[in-house]
Amino acid sequence: MKKIILFLLLTSALFIGTSNLFAQGEAALPFLQIAPGARNGGLGEGGVALVNDATAIFWNPAGLAFQYEDPETQKRGQVTFMHSKWLPAFNFNDLYYDYMAARYSFDDLGVLGASITYLNLGINIHTDEEGTELGTFDSFEYAISLAYAAKLAENIGVGINAKIIQSNLSSVSVGTESGDGRATTVAVDAGVLWTPGYKILKNRLNLGMNLSNFGPHVTYIDQKQADPMPTNFRIGLAYDAFDDGFNKITVIYDLNRLLVRRYTDKNGDPQVDGVFKAVFYSSWVEGSISDRISSFTQSFGVEYKYGQIIAIRGGYFYEDPHHGDRKFMTFGAGINYSIFNFDFSYINAEKDHPLAGTTRFSLGVNF
Repeated sequence: MKKIILFLLLTSALFIGTSNLFAQGEAALPFLQIAPGARNGGLGEGGVALVNDATAIFWNPAGLAFQYEDPETQKRGQVTFMHSKWLPAFNFNDLYYDYMAARYSFDDLGVLGASITYLNLGINIHTDEEGTELGTFDSFEYAISLAYAAKLAENIGVGINAKIIQSNLSSVSVGTESGDGRATTVAVDAGVLWTPGYKILKNRLNLGMNLSNFGPHVTYIDQKQADPMPTNFRIGLAYDAFDDGFNKITVIYDLNRLLVRRYTDKNGDPQVDGVFKAVFYSSWVEGSISDRISSFTQSFGVEYKYGQIIAIRGGYFYEDPHHGDRKFMTFGAGINYSIFNFDFSYINAEKDHPLAGTTRFSLGVNF
């Protein structure tokens, strides 16, 4: 049980600022915000507009619509796998994150995709109030997504995901509570990807937007204690700054914001807005303008590719000190060989940062 509590505290610490206790850590199911794909992991954990593999299901499902445009150089299908030891600074050997995604293009239909996200929290010991061991239980969370994407025009794609989410933090009740630490819910994602057709841009610019984890509040024990889903808004660009056919440099920039609003009412009681109100109104208009602007996180990344063989990446992730103060650099590399794509990324953060030393490994297979 201690491991679960520590994990939740650490995960919340990644999002909650010391001067704004109602910041981004106030949503349930934080594992849904872990960025999959070692390629994007090496680009400052951004890439809503750079989505040319199956991990687009997470970053922007609209990107799936552009992944089979040239049969001579692209394959109809792809499967990608990623594994990462999570929060390595705390040496929990059984705390890890896995992600698998697949997509396939059908003529005159569009692209279908599916993904599985899994976070293992390990085996925990169940004790009574006096500390007597009563047994053990497994803790884990997962989400299964089904995706569909299609083009509205040659340069505009749209995509949508439907997902079912299961959180199994604890299979036993806590104290006098009648319920336990398990919850099941659903959510949807929707995205758009646009390549402006202006001659001056020469099809080098992509603009992307994605709204993810739009769904009802999550209930573990008491409906009155339900927590909001981590509904997230992401917008960004990817620009091919240089491309001579052999050498290519791509720059990406993302803005990212959690659309959750918690506040204290006149009686001093904590309140949370419903998902529709938070996403379409209160998250955008409540509070000062400076606070609303500073609540966006920023991701910046640069990728250099030589032909279709080798890629080297670097990036930076920034969050305002009043909204979590996460800041770290990322590095990565990739190798393409035949139908295989292998990518690696690394987070370089301060020594006491929970994400310091996080590595991601991805393998993609095209068919």
